[in-house]
Amino acid sequence: MNNLIRTEWLKIRKYKAFWWIIGLTALSYPGISYIFHNIYEIFTTRKDETAMLVKALIGNPFSFPEAWHTLAYSSSLFVFIPAVVVIMFITNEYTFKTNRQNIIDGWSRNEFMASKLIDVLLVSLLVTVIYISICLVTGLTNEERSSDTWSMSYYAGLFALQTFSQLSIAFFIGFLMKKAFMALGIFLFYYIVFEPILVGLAKWKANDIGRFLPLEISDRLIPVPAFLGRIDKEAYEKALEGINSHVLYTAILTTLIWWICFRMNNRRDL
Repeated sequence: MNNLIRTEWLKIRKYKAFWWIIGLTALSYPGISYIFHNIYEIFTTRKDETAMLVKALIGNPFSFPEAWHTLAYSSSLFVFIPAVVVIMFITNEYTFKTNRQNIIDGWSRNEFMASKLIDVLLVSLLVTVIYISICLVTGLTNEERSSDTWSMSYYAGLFALQTFSQLSIAFFIGFLMKKAFMALGIFLFYYIVFEPILVGLAKWKANDIGRFLPLEISDRLIPVPAFLGRIDKEAYEKALEGINSHVLYTAILTTLIWWICFRMNNRRDL
C-alpha cells in the first residue's frame, strides 16, 4: 500500500495542471458558500418588513445545525471541478503509457487499479475536508450561534459518499475513453445537460424513474435545504425519508463501478 501511494505521489507532485485544479477546488468551494451566504445577508439584514418576513420564513440556514445541510447542498453542485482531476489521473496513464510501465516494473493489474482507487478516495477526502472546514467556520462565526452544533453533522458523511460516488463515475468514463478531452466532454455534457433533462422528464412522465440514474442516485443523498423544502413540504419530507434508501443504492452502484473497472483492466490489452 505504501509503495502504491508513494508511486502515485511521484506521478503528480510535479504535475502543474493537477495542482492548479486542486487550487481551484480549494478556492471554489468556500467561494460558492460565500456567495450563498451573501445572498442570504442581502435579503435579511435590511431594516424593513420584507427582510423580517424573509428571515421569519427561512430562518438562518447558515447557523448550526442547519449549516451542515445547507453547505453540503451548495457544495455538491460543483463536484464537476474535482471530477476534472480524477479524469486526468486515469487518462494520463494511457497518454503517457505509465500504466504499462507500472506493470513492467512488477505491479499486478489489480495493484494498478488499487492505486487509482486510492487517488479517487484521496480527492474525495480532500473535498470533504474542505467542506467540513467551511461548515465549521461558517457556523462558528455566525451571529446566531447555536449550542446544537453536531446534530446534523451526518451530512458530512453523506457528502463524502456522494462525492466519492460521482468522482467514481467520472473515473469510469475516463477509464473507458482513455482520452482526456473526450472523457471530459462526455462527463460534463452528461452531468450538466443530459441527465438533468432525463430526471426532469421522468418526474413529469415516468413516475420519477430518473431517481435511479447514475448521478441522481447519489444526488438524492442531500435534498434541498430546509428553507427551500418549505416550498413543497410533502416533497421535502419524502426526500428526507428516501435518504437511507439512496445510501444503499449509492453504495451498490459505486461498488459495481469499481468491480467493472477491475474486471475490464484485467482483460484489457496494455
